[in-house]
Amino acid sequence: MQRVADALDGLNRGLAHVVRWLALIMVLAQFAIVVGRYVFGVNSIAAQESVLYMHATLFMLAAGYTLLVDKHVRVDVFYAGLSRQAQRRIDIFGHLFLLLPSMAALLYWSWPSVRNSWSILEGPLAVGGIEAVFLLKSLIPAFCVLVMLQSLALLIRLLSEGDA
Repeated sequence: MQRVADALDGLNRGLAHVVRWLALIMVLAQFAIVVGRYVFGVNSIAAQESVLYMHATLFMLAAGYTLLVDKHVRVDVFYAGLSRQAQRRIDIFGHLFLLLPSMAALLYWSWPSVRNSWSILEGPLAVGGIEAVFLLKSLIPAFCVLVMLQSLALLIRLLSEGDA
């Protein structure tokens, strides 16, 4: 089971190493857009939307990695003071009864919208924008699957920790 957990970690780690470059590209693109607009009087809806697409891609595809490295939002007013065993129990409960079900629900309820978007190859958000809203919407199920896979990897480790 450890190999499975390692493979799932590797998937999210590898994807994060690729999409992290979007942060730099996004800053450079936004800088170019601002310079183009205010210095040269040139504006492009597609260029502006590209920043939105990169931002969404970065955050949706790196969410599993954020969970892997334990940098997600956590309210640990009480959690930090608990024993490791109590923290482990809370983590197992959270994965099984909060995180996995919520990701499954989001995946289930978003799927019809994603499927419909692909069936019509949904066009731009604004006139002159990027003609790939169907790709943008596809980030939702990708996000759900990546977070669920990372949650399973963490659960494997948490449950095997109890066996030790």
